[in-house]
Amino acid sequence: MSTSPQDGHHLHWGAEALWQRLKLLLPGLSVEIVAQADSTNTRLLERARRASRQHDGWTSRPGELDFLHPEPGTPLGRRADDVQPCLLVAEHQTAGRGRLGRAWHASAGASLTFSLALDLSPHEWSGLSLAVGLALADALEPAPEGAPRICLKWPNDLWLRDAPGAPGKGAPCGRKLGGILIETIGIGIGDHRMCVVGVGLNVAPQPDDGPSAGSACLQELVPGITAPAALARVAEPLVRALLKFEKQGFAPLAADFARRDVLVGQAVSTTAPGVPGGVAEGVDDYGGLRVRAADGVVHTLVSGEVSVRLQAGGAAC
Repeated sequence: MSTSPQDGHHLHWGAEALWQRLKLLLPGLSVEIVAQADSTNTRLLERARRASRQHDGWTSRPGELDFLHPEPGTPLGRRADDVQPCLLVAEHQTAGRGRLGRAWHASAGASLTFSLALDLSPHEWSGLSLAVGLALADALEPAPEGAPRICLKWPNDLWLRDAPGAPGKGAPCGRKLGGILIETIGIGIGDHRMCVVGVGLNVAPQPDDGPSAGSACLQELVPGITAPAALARVAEPLVRALLKFEKQGFAPLAADFARRDVLVGQAVSTTAPGVPGGVAEGVDDYGGLRVRAADGVVHTLVSGEVSVRLQAGGAAC
């Protein structure tokens, strides 16, 4: 465990208690809190490259693996050349990255930005981002009565629906609450890969983009919640979900994902070659998005290949 907050101006993260809980699930884990980082994903990927001495190691999204088949001081005595699990939290992330190279904007105190690196060897990588999103949603909104407010937009976004009776603020499917970026890099020999799961959540209204605009924040659902409190809620469920996914894949989670699926039944457009648009019909047991085209043919889109937007006639989601 290691912390390096800004003098006199930092949040209380409870890193020791968090580490004590998580190390039982991930032996060798370190928990690191830094005041500022460019990108927590980038830092952990670079650390894995140095540790494995694969400085030109290929970074992939999990969905790509199923189809391409590609060939400073440290806390708690960690050796500089190991690749043990690490949870890296940045109070302020200055160059966060989203899917397809998009920037993820976060501000100190108003956002939770962290990455978890661990050696993961699932039988199938497909559906991993959906499993992560579901774990986060269930941890932040456990056992909702009626329709859940935290929903999942394939393949890697969390959205917040407006409360029943509240005036609409965003698109019909809600407003973006957070995003997930999963990257992997080869370590050691064989098929071993270090998986880095990056998470960004809007906790409080952003200074330049409050909850009345196109983004949502967790405090709309849980008044007064802080970034450290949000991390305490999601960290252990996330680790458990990753370990379960490694053994069982996405199939056992498909029904639970369907309850929070924000796209099902929506008219969508895609960037997938040959699938310009259609109606989303949920996901399959591997996490692929099913889209029924105008000619009745159902196409299955895989993670890492497409973007999905609502078609004309509704606000984009």
